[in-house]
Amino acid sequence: MLRTTLAGLRAHKLRLLLTAAAITLGVGFIAGTFVLTDSMNEGIGKTFARSADKVDFAVVPKSEDPDEGIAPTTYQKVGALPGVTDVHGIVKGEAALVGKDGKAVGDFPTIAISVPSGSLLRYDVDKGRPPSGGDETVLDGALAEREGYTVGNTVTILDADNRPHSFSVVGLVDFGIDQEAKVFGAVGFDTPTALAMTGERTYREIDVAGGDRPSIEAAAGPDTRVHTGPELGAALAKSAGADTEIIRAGLLIFALVAMLVSALVIYNTFAILIAQRMRETALLRCVGATRRQVFGGVVAESAAVGLAGSLLGIAVGTGLGAAALVGVAGPAAAVPVGAPSLTPRTIVVGLVVGVAVTVLSALAPARAATRVAPVVALRSDREPGSGRFRLGRARTAVAVLLGAAGLAIGAAGSLGMAKGQAAMYSVALAGAVFFLGVVAAMPALVRPLGRLAGAVPARFGGVPGRLAVANALRAPRRTATTTIALTVGVGLMSLFAVVAASGKATAAHQLAEQFPVEFQLRTQNLDGRLPQALAEGLRERPEVAAVVEIRRQDARIGGEEVEVGTVTRSALGTVVNPEMEAGALGAALEPGTAMVDQATAERPGQGVGRTVQVETPRGPVPLRIAAVYGGGARLQGIIVPEADFTRYFGAVDPSEIFVKTRDGVPAPAARAAVDDAAKPYPAAKVVSAAEFKETMTRAIDTILMIFAGLLGLAIVIALFGIANTLTLSVVERTRESALLRALGLTRRQLRRMLAVEALVMAVIGAVTGVVLGIAFGWAATNAMADDSRFALPYLQVTGYVLLAGAAGTAAAVLPARRAARASIVESLAHD
Repeated sequence: MLRTTLAGLRAHKLRLLLTAAAITLGVGFIAGTFVLTDSMNEGIGKTFARSADKVDFAVVPKSEDPDEGIAPTTYQKVGALPGVTDVHGIVKGEAALVGKDGKAVGDFPTIAISVPSGSLLRYDVDKGRPPSGGDETVLDGALAEREGYTVGNTVTILDADNRPHSFSVVGLVDFGIDQEAKVFGAVGFDTPTALAMTGERTYREIDVAGGDRPSIEAAAGPDTRVHTGPELGAALAKSAGADTEIIRAGLLIFALVAMLVSALVIYNTFAILIAQRMRETALLRCVGATRRQVFGGVVAESAAVGLAGSLLGIAVGTGLGAAALVGVAGPAAAVPVGAPSLTPRTIVVGLVVGVAVTVLSALAPARAATRVAPVVALRSDREPGSGRFRLGRARTAVAVLLGAAGLAIGAAGSLGMAKGQAAMYSVALAGAVFFLGVVAAMPALVRPLGRLAGAVPARFGGVPGRLAVANALRAPRRTATTTIALTVGVGLMSLFAVVAASGKATAAHQLAEQFPVEFQLRTQNLDGRLPQALAEGLRERPEVAAVVEIRRQDARIGGEEVEVGTVTRSALGTVVNPEMEAGALGAALEPGTAMVDQATAERPGQGVGRTVQVETPRGPVPLRIAAVYGGGARLQGIIVPEADFTRYFGAVDPSEIFVKTRDGVPAPAARAAVDDAAKPYPAAKVVSAAEFKETMTRAIDTILMIFAGLLGLAIVIALFGIANTLTLSVVERTRESALLRALGLTRRQLRRMLAVEALVMAVIGAVTGVVLGIAFGWAATNAMADDSRFALPYLQVTGYVLLAGAAGTAAAVLPARRAARASIVESLAHD
């Protein structure tokens, strides 16, 4: 039986290739993910090991809280130990570099790092030398190139209080081992200057040359850990490697979707093959093959296909991983990378997953093969799966049960539960359950959906069009399994598109309704403050109608840290219109009252009508909570009247300033006026409402594009399934196609018939996916928050259907060419 199976595989190489293609792509995705992340981990390990080699010992805090550093007294004790030849305390904080336009560069402050000049220098100096005085600095090489600075230039850098200081650039440094420096850019100082510029009072780490571990541990105290150089390198690599673990987990989720689609394609392929080889199987039974041997033969064939596809997938995945490394690597790469790494683990996982998925997908067809009676060898049946189709009572009951359960869970999550994470999980579960119901019911849906999808081709495509629609609907089970694979990919893409569009619509609505301003001014670090003079200068501009200041200050309630804020009194109820969940805005403007956000109101003793004692710098004060406001108004925490805030905390500069311009002022003139008012303040960043919307839209669109790219592989695999189904259908309809040719159908018409058949199948799958994606996209949007707004991206979802139809037509090219090239005489003689 094994020889028979192998002979069958050798005789049908094309069939083997088409069947293995789906598993190749799925395994390739998995292998590529492991190659990419393993190579990144290898590069991280080598980079940190090379850096840590320059350190004999390193003292680090036990606490992972960055605010809990190492005290200067510990630094002095370690430096005074016998045998210690050098010691360096690493200082790290924020110090914004000012660009040539007079504004702090980037959306976030550059990182300030202390850079030693001795043997403990762990960074690569690309040009110049390390800093050695209070007026010298070094810049990250990529940052310097981007901003047009080099050695010898004078630059301005802002300290922790946003005061400007001038420095001479004495070197360009590669801070490659520091992840934050790669993301935000970095400036370097000697240790005393770094402490002064960042406002830090402790060290992140103390690097030591010489000495011995027991003495250093005793001097450092119980709140620290002491690592050797190799131990430090391993610890840093492990910490940085967490990023690659997140990347790996995310990619493997999409790989799982790809493997699910591959399983559907392989199941359908083997189901068709078993149906086509019914007479062959019956003949084997006639000559003595047992049911077990027939079952084993099909399983062996699937294992061979899975092994071939997995081996090829590992090779493809290695190439994909290497290509991804090229994109990840570069001077601005946030994570160092190594050479492509193909580990034994990757090979084993790829082979096991590929073979297991293929064999498991073929088990049901294999069981069907064992039920073929020997007498079937004496009959000549029509195309398997054609004829009258009924779903069956059991399958109908399962489909109805799953569909009803999915709708019930979805309704509970979207309409019945409190909005938030739990509700969204319920909607996700509902989508999975309902999709299983669609899978069960899909054979019964094929014919009505097919008639709808094929209405235009049947009406305007002539005889080939009508034949194509009839062919697509003649075997509902086969068409259902072929199209459901495409439904998975298109459905998920439609879901993400709807959620993304709704997210943008919700944010835009909240911004327009609750904070209708044209400009926002803030500092790079969100905890920073803007000078009060800036707000006063803006109010003097004739182009400005209103200036809204938001002030914030930390306080405590019952020992717990809270944030208390206030808004310009004249703006509340006019420019700033928070949506009130409980109470009234007017009640929260009275002296001694406050309004809180929903998160604060849910804490014990902080609901509407309750009085809380707030500990302020001027002593405890009672606050009566008069109202609860919703999200979206750029407010958070506890909001008190402006006069009360000043009485509690004194004169506090604003954290944010919002500007509403006068009606009729052209946008360029308004922007110029705001920019001119902010020009004397390098830390003040001006963002227009249009820029904010554009940034938000760009970020959401980027995420959507990434999801679409990753889900694209599942759609490609589904298209392979359509091509596979058509190819096998061409084989079993050889005589039928020849008869049509003999009756006058041209080669071109035959190709068109198969192309339209593929188009109908693709549209069935795409339309089903779009409907499911829109429905559960609405449910997910409704489950997010009470003020979420649903938006349907008509062009996107229509584009998905059109692209799926075009791709399905393209998938029919090779099968159609094969059918058109067949000889009429030889095909009529085909059995």
